[in-house]
Amino acid sequence: MSGVRIATGRCLRQSPSLCLLQSSNPTRNARLSGAKRFLSASQIRVATPGASYNRKPTNGEGNGNAPRTNGASKPASIDDQSPINDITSGLADEPLILDEGSRQVDWAKSFHGLSAQPFSKEAADILLAEIPTDDVEVKPDGIVYLPEIKYRRILNRAFGPGGWGLAPRGETIVTPKSITREYALVAHGRLVSVSRGEQAYFSPEGIPTATEGCKSNALMRCCKDLGVASELWDPRFIRRFMKEHAKQIWVEHVPTKKKKQLWYRKDDEPRYPYKESKF
Repeated sequence: MSGVRIATGRCLRQSPSLCLLQSSNPTRNARLSGAKRFLSASQIRVATPGASYNRKPTNGEGNGNAPRTNGASKPASIDDQSPINDITSGLADEPLILDEGSRQVDWAKSFHGLSAQPFSKEAADILLAEIPTDDVEVKPDGIVYLPEIKYRRILNRAFGPGGWGLAPRGETIVTPKSITREYALVAHGRLVSVSRGEQAYFSPEGIPTATEGCKSNALMRCCKDLGVASELWDPRFIRRFMKEHAKQIWVEHVPTKKKKQLWYRKDDEPRYPYKESKF
């Protein structure tokens, strides 16, 4: 090794906490003559840099030959290569516009098959059937509704799985508090209804979930044109249902001890964090 001097010695112990290196220097050995020596079984080789040895810098500075690195040449991070877009200003999901000469129907703007002919009597009977009272739910504020999955089951019975679908007719509009998008209900290759869904959200992290709620809201509104659960928009039906199947009771919020009135079905009970209370 150029520029490096190798010294040979043995390890000796003067005290339990001190270990010295025995050198070939007679003067130094004389000073250690009174020390209790503990010799190791093998020699220890110690490399000490000589005068001609130059240490190579690790940060690109100094007199070494290490090349300097430019910070601009550092590979871009994953976040720089694929940044996450801010979806609070919109999702940029405008439907693909098909060629005018294409044989496919562009449901983003077409009204193909609208009111061409009625559906079969079997499908109409399923769509117009009265909704069982057991399927109707009541929100705490007294709004009656049919769960979204029930609409899908009715459409599947009427048109068959795969015989219907929702086609977007515009991009998603995102406002500071809600999102909205227009959808078209298509059944057996025909446009049935067009409606705009909307859904509120409380934080930007809730926007993806709100897009699904917006789609479900549009499906419910489109089903009104097919007569599905039309009684839920009939004021007389709503008043009769609330009188026979709903109740308004006082409840207490367990953590805060605050009391207020909420609506429930008569066969349902308050769930945590609420419990029934007397005013």
